[in-house]
Formats: sequence, C-alpha cells, structure tokens
Amino acid sequence: MNPDRSLVGAITRQHLPKVGGAVVLGLLAAVAGLAQPAMIGELIAAVSTNVPLLVPILIVVGLFVADAALTTAQAYLMGRTGERIVYDTRTALIERVLHADVRAFSRWRHGDIQARIVTDTSLLKIALAQSTASIIVDSFMVLGSVVLMFVIDPLLLGVTVACMAVASLVALVLARKLRKAAVRNRTIVGDLGADLHRAIGALNTVKACRAERLEGNRIGGLAVSARRSGVRVSALSAMLSPTMGIGLQASLAAVIITGMGRVATGSLGPAELTSFIMYLFYLVSPLVMLFMSIGQLQQGRAAIGRINELADIDEEPSVVLPRTPATTSERESTEFTESTEFIESTEDSVEPEAFVGNGAGVTFDRVRFAYGPDEPTLRGVSFTVPARGLTAIVGPSGSGKTTLLQLLMRLYPVSDGRILLDGENIASIPVHRLRGRVGYVQQESATLRGTIGDNLVYGEQYANADEIDRALRLAGLDEVVRSLPRGMHTEIGENGAGLSGGQRQRLAIARMLIRRPAVLLLDEATSNLDSDSELALRTTLRSIASECTVISVAHRMSTVVDADRIVVMEAGAVGAVGTHHELLRTSELYQRLNAIQFQGEQAAHGLPV
Repeated sequence: MNPDRSLVGAITRQHLPKVGGAVVLGLLAAVAGLAQPAMIGELIAAVSTNVPLLVPILIVVGLFVADAALTTAQAYLMGRTGERIVYDTRTALIERVLHADVRAFSRWRHGDIQARIVTDTSLLKIALAQSTASIIVDSFMVLGSVVLMFVIDPLLLGVTVACMAVASLVALVLARKLRKAAVRNRTIVGDLGADLHRAIGALNTVKACRAERLEGNRIGGLAVSARRSGVRVSALSAMLSPTMGIGLQASLAAVIITGMGRVATGSLGPAELTSFIMYLFYLVSPLVMLFMSIGQLQQGRAAIGRINELADIDEEPSVVLPRTPATTSERESTEFTESTEFIESTEDSVEPEAFVGNGAGVTFDRVRFAYGPDEPTLRGVSFTVPARGLTAIVGPSGSGKTTLLQLLMRLYPVSDGRILLDGENIASIPVHRLRGRVGYVQQESATLRGTIGDNLVYGEQYANADEIDRALRLAGLDEVVRSLPRGMHTEIGENGAGLSGGQRQRLAIARMLIRRPAVLLLDEATSNLDSDSELALRTTLRSIASECTVISVAHRMSTVVDADRIVVMEAGAVGAVGTHHELLRTSELYQRLNAIQFQGEQAAHGLPV
C-alpha cells in the first residue's frame, strides 16, 4: 500500500499545519529548557564573583515560566489535534463501511470491523500526534544538549556517549521487538472482537445448542492469547525506560568521577561541571522519551496498517455508466449488447423521489449471475413485470428467487445481461435514487433497538402522520400499535425483542410502504405470519398492487394464487410464466410445488393426505 494514498496519511496531511504549530511550540519550549542550565551556571558564577543576582534570577525564572507555558500549550494543541485525527478517521471508516460493496463487506468479520473502527483508531492520537511531535522535539533537545555539552567539555561528552551508546542500542532492539508484538496483539484483539460479536449475535442459537461452554472456552482462549500478547507489549514497553535509566546512572557516575578530577586539577570550573551535569539530565530525559515515543509509534503503525486495510474496502458505485452514451432506442430495446463496457461513476447520489401511485415496469433481460467461481446462480433469466399489479416468483430452494430481488436492488452487480426499470438500465440510475424507487422487505428484516416509530420512519424523516397511519393500516399493524400503552413510542429491544415474528415482519413492510415506492419487493414476507394475518396481508397486497408494482417471492402457494402473474424459477432459469390456473395446466414443476403445499397444509390440520 502506498502510504501517500492511505486514508490515515490523507487525514494526517489535512492537520499538518496544527501539528506543525504544536511542534514549533515544543521547539520553543526546548530552547527555553536548554537555556536553563547555562543560565544557572552563570548564576553560580555570579555568586562566586559577587555580581548582582537580580538579572540572572529573573532570567532563570522567566525561562522556567516560558518552558512550562509553552509545554502546556504544545500538549493541549497536540491532544486536540490528535482527537480530531481520530474523529476524522472514525467517521471516514464508518462512511466507507456503510457504503461498502455487499460482496466485499461479506468477506469481513463484523467484530473485526468494529475493533478497527473503535479500538485501533484510538491509538492514532498517540501514534500520529503525541509520539510524532515528541520525536521531533525530543530529538532537538538531545541534539541541543549534545552540542552544548561539547562546548562545555568534549572529554566529558565522550564519557557520556560511551556509557549511553550501549543503552541506546539495546533500546532500539527493544523498539523493533515491540512493533512486532504490537502487530500480533492488535490481530488477536481483532479476532477476539469478531468471535465475541458472532456469539452475541447468535445467542439464542448458542443457548438452544447448549454451546455456552464451547463458546466460552473458545472466546476465553482468545482472551488468554490477547492477555499474553498484551503483557508482552507492556513488558517490552516497560523495559525501554529502565534501559535508558541504567545508561543515565552509568553516565552520571562516570561524569561525576571524571569531572571532579578535572575540577581538582583546575581544568574545569565548578559552574561548568554543574551545567554539564544538568545538561546530562536534560539529555537523558528527552532521550528516554524519544525511545518511548518510538515504541508508541511502532504500536501505532500496527493499528494504522489495519485501519488502512479496512479503508480500502470496495465501495459500491453510485452509477455504472456505459462508455459510449446510449440512444433512446437503445435504452428502450430489450436486447443486450455483448460488447458494452461499463465504468464506475463516483458522482454524488441524489435524494430519493416520491413515486405516489406510480408503478414501474421491470424487465430482466438475459440476466446471468454467480456469487463465486462455482456454477452460476442465474442462467440467462428473461421476463417482464408489468407496471402495477402483483407478480409472484416461486420455485425450489436455490433456484435464484431471492437473488433476482437483490440484483434489482443493486446489492450485487449482474454478471451479464441487464435489468430495466421503466425502460432504463438500473446500472445508470444513482443507487440512492434507485433504492428510493424500489422498496425491499427481506425474509428476516432487521428491527432496530428503539421505538416502533423510530423503526417505522427509519431513513424517511419527512413522513407525516397521514403517511404513517396509511402504512400501518396497509401492513395490518394499526390495531397492534393502538393496543400498546405507549403506541408508537413503545420501546423494542435488539432484533425486535418485544414483538412477535409476524409483528416484526409487518413493521418491516410498513417501513417500506411509508416510502410509497414504485416497486415493492417482498422476499418471503408472509413466512412469519399466521393464517389469519396472511389472509389479511393478501388482501393488503391487492390494494398496494393497484398503485405500485409488487414482486413477491414466496414458498407458500396460498400467497400467490391471487397474483396477476407467476414466474416459476428452476435451476437458475425461468421455467414457466402464467397465472395460477394456467400454470396448473401447463407447468409440471408448479403442479408439484402446489401438490406439496396442499399435502403439507392437510397434514398440519390433521387431515388425511
């Protein structure tokens, strides 16, 4: 990955002026700090020569105050800038994930995504703001101290360097090991988050299979690995400071012994020795901080790599346009041109439009699709859905029914062929606008934590009371809501806890109806409904189909008998198209599906089969 084109690099460059300003403040603080030993040496010399002390004292006090003020300002500015970098990175990652291509997103573990967005980004403040500034400022302090120590006495500087060199080399080795340990720790923590998220999301299944101990042992094993790797990171990080501390103690002992000997011979004055020893402390403190910052930066690099990996997730294009503009006749034609090439358009999507009482015709033209390198799911599917009315799609499991709806929603791109909405290739419609025209109710539509009202108007903030009442009535949910003590303000838990399966499904249908889509897609929308609710919804669908196009995927044959048109899918292809009575005469597969359904209903009611 090119770091210049990475997400973290791009965001950091936006804040470079603030980082640079903080670094300047830190450098000014370093200058004030480096001047202090020299002025204290002058103060000592003034005491021995009976020179007035007021001016040297004022200068030393001024340097102390300036050092403290500049250091405080630098720390605040770097902390504020670091938090902004973390915020910008998190919001950018959230935006990438929410707009991710479905196929690319499915390859990621959800818990790992959460760990990268929440945990890994928290390290950016230290790695990119505090550590980077500290490395620059502390390097300046170290270099300035070395130069001034050389000016005072080159011999004592040589003694200092000899003692500190070994400690510095050891610290560099520790820093390299620290980075490797940090990378492993971040990976294990990501695995832990992913597995924990998986277990929590399937908690009912875990309990039903009595797998609490199994999941506890497996996730607990990852927690142990995370603890061990975290302890190793802490140990290596903790060893950096003592390593430099040993170097300081050895240097201080050697400097004092050598310096006192030189003072005794008169080759070095007491004031110079005092200044040198102070510079030694000024050298070691930033040197320790320098290596600690390098260690923190190494830990941050591991997180930065994981963040940039997530930032590279493929996003779904807003529009897929042909390289050469198509004429009106070409758009209206249902023939697919094999040589047409498509490119992605990144233009901003527009707000969805309202399509009140305006159904739209849908055409599947030689559509082919495969989820992977295996056998294709759809094999040249072609059929037309008229504007308005109810069209049902039936067929055995795995015949491609749900895939047709997902392709129409552009959750996946077609491998070949095209899908037309009112004669317009959906690839040329901005995806946000397309999904404003097409409503989709899945077999297991998500119900979010919050109130019933929040779920109903989710993503449709401009809905008024009349539209809400209409959607509830059409979905058969109005009486249920009125019976609740708090009505629309009733709180529901995760995954719709507090509502029955049928109520959750009707809420999902109402959520789509409130948008008044031109095309309403229902994927097994009646699977969680009882017989009475199903009968009521069938009546509702007839009413809805009078003002928009309804395409319903169903296993229950009782839900499709009233359809204006039924498409029978078999092995990824269209087997037959017609009404219920026509298909009973002409389609063997439809006859078999109907017979199986009829026998199942008889068995369910205790009647002889």
